[in-house]
Amino acid sequence: MAAEERAGEGRIALVTGGGTGIGRGIAEALSAEGFSVVITGRRAEVLEAAAREIAGRTGGSVRAVPADIGDPASVQALFGEIENAYGRLDLLVNNAGMNLPAVPMEEITFDQWSAIVSANLTGAFLCTQQAMRLMKAQRPRGGRIINNGSISATTPRPHQAPYTATKHAITGLTKSTALEGRPFDIACGQIDIGNASTDMTSRMNSGVLQANGEVAAEPTIPVAHVARAVVYMASLPLDANVLNMTVMATKMPLVGRG
Repeated sequence: MAAEERAGEGRIALVTGGGTGIGRGIAEALSAEGFSVVITGRRAEVLEAAAREIAGRTGGSVRAVPADIGDPASVQALFGEIENAYGRLDLLVNNAGMNLPAVPMEEITFDQWSAIVSANLTGAFLCTQQAMRLMKAQRPRGGRIINNGSISATTPRPHQAPYTATKHAITGLTKSTALEGRPFDIACGQIDIGNASTDMTSRMNSGVLQANGEVAAEPTIPVAHVARAVVYMASLPLDANVLNMTVMATKMPLVGRG
Protein backbone atom coordinates (compact mmCIF):
# COMPACT_ATOMS: atom_id res chain seq x y z
CA MET A 1 0.00 0.00 0.00
CA ALA A 2 1.41 3.41 -0.92
CA ALA A 3 2.36 5.58 2.03
CA GLU A 4 -0.19 8.24 1.14
CA GLU A 5 -2.96 5.64 1.25
CA ARG A 6 -2.14 4.31 4.70
CA ALA A 7 -4.89 5.00 7.21
CA GLY A 8 -2.60 6.12 10.01
CA GLU A 9 -0.11 8.31 8.19
CA GLY A 10 0.94 11.14 10.51
CA ARG A 11 -1.23 9.90 13.38
CA ILE A 12 -0.17 8.88 16.90
CA ALA A 13 -1.45 5.72 18.63
CA LEU A 14 -0.99 4.33 22.14
CA VAL A 15 -1.53 0.61 22.76
CA THR A 16 -1.59 -0.57 26.38
CA GLY A 17 -0.30 -4.07 26.96
CA GLY A 18 1.46 -3.60 23.64
CA GLY A 19 4.51 -5.76 24.29
CA THR A 20 2.85 -9.18 24.00
CA GLY A 21 -0.17 -11.03 22.66
CA ILE A 22 -3.10 -9.15 21.18
CA GLY A 23 -1.62 -5.76 22.04
CA ARG A 24 1.57 -6.49 20.17
CA GLY A 25 -0.38 -7.70 17.15
CA ILE A 26 -2.47 -4.53 17.17
CA ALA A 27 0.63 -2.35 17.54
CA GLU A 28 2.28 -4.01 14.55
CA ALA A 29 -0.82 -3.67 12.38
CA LEU A 30 -1.16 0.02 13.27
CA SER A 31 2.52 0.61 12.57
CA ALA A 32 2.15 -1.03 9.16
CA GLU A 33 -0.67 1.44 8.47
CA GLY A 34 1.58 4.42 9.13
CA PHE A 35 0.72 5.22 12.75
CA SER A 36 3.53 6.32 15.04
CA VAL A 37 2.93 3.81 17.81
CA VAL A 38 3.64 4.00 21.54
CA ILE A 39 3.43 0.70 23.41
CA THR A 40 3.22 0.52 27.17
CA GLY A 41 3.33 -2.15 29.86
CA ARG A 42 5.15 -2.85 33.09
CA ARG A 43 8.14 -4.82 31.73
CA ALA A 44 10.61 -2.47 30.08
CA GLU A 45 12.74 -5.20 28.51
CA VAL A 46 9.73 -6.86 26.88
CA LEU A 47 8.50 -3.53 25.53
CA GLU A 48 11.89 -2.53 24.15
CA ALA A 49 12.31 -5.87 22.37
CA ALA A 50 8.80 -5.67 20.91
CA ALA A 51 9.34 -2.09 19.72
CA ARG A 52 12.57 -3.03 17.94
CA GLU A 53 11.06 -6.09 16.30
CA ILE A 54 7.89 -4.32 15.16
CA ALA A 55 9.81 -1.35 13.76
CA GLY A 56 12.15 -3.76 11.99
CA ARG A 57 9.22 -5.41 10.23
CA THR A 58 7.16 -2.31 9.42
CA GLY A 59 9.79 0.38 9.07
CA GLY A 60 7.65 2.57 11.30
CA SER A 61 8.17 4.56 14.48
CA VAL A 62 7.51 2.43 17.55
CA ARG A 63 8.28 3.80 21.00
CA ALA A 64 8.33 1.81 24.25
CA VAL A 65 7.24 3.69 27.39
CA PRO A 66 6.97 1.51 30.51
CA ALA A 67 4.07 2.33 32.84
CA ASP A 68 1.78 0.76 35.43
CA ILE A 69 -1.65 1.70 34.11
CA GLY A 70 -3.26 0.97 37.46
CA ASP A 71 -1.25 3.81 39.05
CA PRO A 72 -2.52 7.37 38.40
CA ALA A 73 0.94 8.97 38.64
CA SER A 74 2.42 6.45 36.21
CA VAL A 75 -0.39 7.03 33.72
CA GLN A 76 -0.03 10.80 34.02
CA ALA A 77 3.71 10.47 33.32
CA LEU A 78 3.00 8.23 30.32
CA PHE A 79 0.66 10.75 28.73
CA GLY A 80 3.00 13.60 29.59
CA GLU A 81 5.75 11.84 27.64
CA ILE A 82 3.41 11.34 24.68
CA GLU A 83 2.38 14.98 24.70
CA ASN A 84 5.97 16.16 24.96
CA ALA A 85 7.15 13.85 22.17
CA TYR A 86 4.27 14.21 19.71
CA GLY A 87 2.03 17.05 20.87
CA ARG A 88 -1.12 14.97 20.41
CA LEU A 89 -2.73 11.52 20.53
CA ASP A 90 -5.08 10.29 17.81
CA LEU A 91 -5.81 6.77 19.01
CA LEU A 92 -5.83 5.00 22.37
CA VAL A 93 -6.26 1.23 22.41
CA ASN A 94 -7.11 0.08 25.95
CA ASN A 95 -5.92 -3.48 25.60
CA ALA A 96 -3.99 -4.31 28.79
CA GLY A 97 -5.58 -6.80 31.14
CA MET A 98 -5.13 -9.93 33.22
CA ASN A 99 -7.08 -12.96 34.33
CA LEU A 100 -6.88 -15.90 36.74
CA PRO A 101 -7.32 -19.62 36.13
CA ALA A 102 -10.91 -20.71 36.75
CA VAL A 103 -11.54 -20.19 40.49
CA PRO A 104 -14.88 -20.51 42.30
CA MET A 105 -16.08 -17.11 43.46
CA GLU A 106 -15.85 -17.92 47.16
CA GLU A 107 -12.16 -18.87 46.83
CA ILE A 108 -11.00 -15.63 45.15
CA THR A 109 -8.88 -13.53 47.47
CA PHE A 110 -9.28 -9.79 47.85
CA ASP A 111 -5.78 -9.29 46.45
CA GLN A 112 -6.67 -11.30 43.35
CA TRP A 113 -9.88 -9.32 42.88
CA SER A 114 -8.08 -6.01 43.35
CA ALA A 115 -5.31 -6.90 40.89
CA ILE A 116 -7.79 -7.76 38.14
CA VAL A 117 -9.91 -4.65 38.75
CA SER A 118 -6.77 -2.50 38.68
CA ALA A 119 -5.43 -3.97 35.44
CA ASN A 120 -8.67 -4.41 33.52
CA LEU A 121 -10.88 -1.53 34.65
CA THR A 122 -9.00 1.10 36.63
CA GLY A 123 -6.20 1.12 34.07
CA ALA A 124 -8.62 1.61 31.18
CA PHE A 125 -10.37 4.42 33.06
CA LEU A 126 -7.14 6.23 33.95
CA CYS A 127 -5.85 6.04 30.39
CA THR A 128 -9.21 7.14 28.99
CA GLN A 129 -9.27 10.07 31.41
CA GLN A 130 -5.85 11.28 30.28
CA ALA A 131 -6.66 10.68 26.61
CA MET A 132 -9.87 12.69 26.88
CA ARG A 133 -7.99 15.63 28.40
CA LEU A 134 -5.38 15.60 25.65
CA MET A 135 -7.82 14.99 22.79
CA LYS A 136 -10.06 17.86 23.91
CA ALA A 137 -7.16 20.30 24.13
CA GLN A 138 -5.17 19.39 21.01
CA ARG A 139 -5.63 21.04 17.62
CA PRO A 140 -7.20 19.70 15.58
CA ARG A 141 -9.17 18.34 18.51
CA GLY A 142 -10.61 14.87 18.84
CA GLY A 143 -9.46 11.31 18.51
CA ARG A 144 -10.56 7.71 18.98
CA ILE A 145 -10.52 5.26 21.87
CA ILE A 146 -10.92 1.52 21.31
CA ASN A 147 -11.48 -0.76 24.31
CA ASN A 148 -10.74 -4.48 24.39
CA GLY A 149 -13.94 -5.77 25.93
CA SER A 150 -13.66 -9.54 25.37
CA ILE A 151 -16.69 -11.75 24.84
CA SER A 152 -16.83 -11.86 28.65
CA ALA A 153 -18.23 -8.34 28.39
CA THR A 154 -21.54 -10.02 27.57
CA THR A 155 -21.24 -13.75 28.35
CA PRO A 156 -19.27 -15.17 31.29
CA ARG A 157 -17.23 -18.31 31.56
CA PRO A 158 -17.60 -20.44 34.71
CA HIS A 159 -15.50 -19.43 37.73
CA GLN A 160 -14.25 -16.14 36.27
CA ALA A 161 -16.24 -13.59 38.23
CA PRO A 162 -13.57 -10.85 38.55
CA TYR A 163 -12.67 -10.92 34.84
CA THR A 164 -16.33 -10.99 33.82
CA ALA A 165 -17.25 -8.14 36.15
CA THR A 166 -14.46 -5.91 34.85
CA LYS A 167 -15.26 -6.67 31.23
CA HIS A 168 -18.95 -5.93 31.74
CA ALA A 169 -17.80 -2.65 33.29
CA ILE A 170 -15.69 -1.90 30.21
CA THR A 171 -18.91 -1.86 28.18
CA GLY A 172 -20.26 0.83 30.50
CA LEU A 173 -17.01 2.77 30.21
CA THR A 174 -17.16 2.52 26.42
CA LYS A 175 -20.69 3.90 26.28
CA SER A 176 -19.95 6.67 28.78
CA THR A 177 -16.82 7.66 26.86
CA ALA A 178 -18.69 7.68 23.56
CA LEU A 179 -21.36 9.89 25.10
CA GLU A 180 -19.02 12.33 26.83
CA GLY A 181 -16.63 12.45 23.90
CA ARG A 182 -19.29 13.12 21.29
CA PRO A 183 -19.32 16.95 21.58
CA PHE A 184 -15.51 17.02 21.28
CA ASP A 185 -15.05 14.77 18.21
CA ILE A 186 -13.86 11.87 20.37
CA ALA A 187 -15.22 8.51 19.21
CA CYS A 188 -15.12 5.41 21.41
CA GLY A 189 -15.82 1.81 20.44
CA GLN A 190 -15.27 -1.68 21.79
CA ILE A 191 -13.96 -4.89 20.27
CA ASP A 192 -15.06 -8.12 21.95
CA ILE A 193 -12.56 -10.86 21.15
CA GLY A 194 -13.25 -14.58 21.29
CA ASN A 195 -10.30 -16.99 21.49
CA ALA A 196 -7.50 -15.11 19.75
CA SER A 197 -4.44 -17.33 19.86
CA THR A 198 -2.00 -16.02 22.50
CA ASP A 199 -0.12 -17.40 25.50
CA MET A 200 -3.17 -16.51 27.61
CA THR A 201 -5.46 -18.70 25.47
CA SER A 202 -3.03 -21.58 24.92
CA ARG A 203 -5.02 -23.71 27.36
CA MET A 204 -7.94 -23.64 24.90
CA ASN A 205 -6.21 -26.39 22.93
CA SER A 206 -6.12 -28.80 25.86
CA GLY A 207 -9.54 -27.95 27.20
CA VAL A 208 -11.33 -25.35 29.32
CA LEU A 209 -14.28 -25.58 31.67
CA GLN A 210 -17.66 -25.22 29.99
CA ALA A 211 -20.94 -24.01 31.49
CA ASN A 212 -22.31 -27.57 31.67
CA GLY A 213 -19.33 -28.69 33.77
CA GLU A 214 -17.50 -30.47 30.96
CA VAL A 215 -13.93 -29.66 29.92
CA ALA A 216 -13.57 -29.19 26.18
CA ALA A 217 -11.03 -27.87 23.71
CA GLU A 218 -12.04 -24.72 21.84
CA PRO A 219 -10.90 -23.36 18.48
CA THR A 220 -8.83 -20.19 18.27
CA ILE A 221 -8.08 -17.59 15.60
CA PRO A 222 -4.83 -15.77 14.73
CA VAL A 223 -4.28 -12.42 16.42
CA ALA A 224 -3.88 -10.90 12.95
CA HIS A 225 -7.66 -11.14 12.41
CA VAL A 226 -8.25 -9.05 15.53
CA ALA A 227 -5.55 -6.57 14.55
CA ARG A 228 -7.14 -6.03 11.13
CA ALA A 229 -10.48 -5.33 12.80
CA VAL A 230 -8.89 -2.73 15.06
CA VAL A 231 -7.20 -1.09 12.05
CA TYR A 232 -10.59 -0.86 10.37
CA MET A 233 -12.15 0.77 13.44
CA ALA A 234 -9.20 3.16 13.67
CA SER A 235 -9.32 4.05 9.98
CA LEU A 236 -12.82 5.54 10.10
CA PRO A 237 -13.26 9.32 10.07
CA LEU A 238 -14.29 10.72 13.42
CA ASP A 239 -17.89 11.23 12.27
CA ALA A 240 -18.26 7.43 12.07
CA ASN A 241 -17.80 4.89 14.85
CA VAL A 242 -17.97 1.14 15.43
CA LEU A 243 -19.55 1.16 18.88
CA ASN A 244 -19.19 -2.60 19.31
CA MET A 245 -17.71 -5.43 17.26
CA THR A 246 -17.28 -9.11 18.08
CA VAL A 247 -14.44 -11.02 16.42
CA MET A 248 -14.36 -14.70 17.37
CA ALA A 249 -13.51 -18.19 16.26
CA THR A 250 -16.53 -19.30 14.23
CA LYS A 251 -16.86 -22.65 15.97
CA MET A 252 -16.23 -21.55 19.55
CA PRO A 253 -19.16 -22.33 21.88
CA LEU A 254 -20.27 -18.77 22.55
CA VAL A 255 -23.67 -18.72 20.91
CA GLY A 256 -25.81 -20.94 23.09
CA ARG A 257 -23.27 -20.99 25.91
CA GLY A 258 -24.94 -22.39 28.99
